[in-house]
Amino acid sequence: MATTGTQAVDRAALLVSTVVQADVPLSFADLQEACDLPKSTTSRMLTALERSELIERTEDGSYVAGGLFWLYAARHDPGEDLVRLAAPTLAAIGEATHETVNLSVARGDRVVQVAQVDSQFLLGTRDWTQVDVPAHCSSLGKVFLAWDVVQLSAGALEKPTEVSLDDPGVLRADFKRSRRRGWAITVDELEVGLAGIAVPVHGGRGQVVAALGVSGPTQRLEARFAELGRLLTKHSAELTELLRGKTPQEGAA
Repeated sequence: MATTGTQAVDRAALLVSTVVQADVPLSFADLQEACDLPKSTTSRMLTALERSELIERTEDGSYVAGGLFWLYAARHDPGEDLVRLAAPTLAAIGEATHETVNLSVARGDRVVQVAQVDSQFLLGTRDWTQVDVPAHCSSLGKVFLAWDVVQLSAGALEKPTEVSLDDPGVLRADFKRSRRRGWAITVDELEVGLAGIAVPVHGGRGQVVAALGVSGPTQRLEARFAELGRLLTKHSAELTELLRGKTPQEGAA
């Protein structure tokens, strides 16, 4: 009996999902065995899936996810969902502190600030979104370094100011202190007169997916680090619950 349209779709979907979920490229034989399909059917469907860019072949003939998947991933940055979910949190922190509030993510070995709420003071800080700064000189960057999301550069570290930490041993000790107390701080390390404090935001599997922080003039922030650290930790926990698909109230005692 001829394969129905629904059967053909089911078989094609099975081939695509098997390729996409595999940790390594799969050979023709691997796919035929995993999907339990006739050789002729497997060959015909793989050819059609290649034409539609749902899968593609590597140089050795194995199959991997196709260009459409990479295009979708590029256009649907999970950071966009993070920014959307975090917007009320950033606004609440800004209202409570009146200072600049920042949200960062790690992209490869870089730390990128993806959202900001501006200071309500006349003397605040600049817009840092999408600005590339040395991770070891910012409190947000130090979160990713202290929680082992990104690694210190193996080469000479930048020293934007006289008090910037550029010794790997000194920085590692600083990272240990950050993890112990739950937040990272910088004072005049990126720019003279600028201080910052940041905490990690965890994802569904406990991994650090973002850093949430406050920055502003050193003379205003330095004496408030403990207060701000507690505030940021509270809001970070609420944002973590949102990222895990819950409301902040669920599971509360």
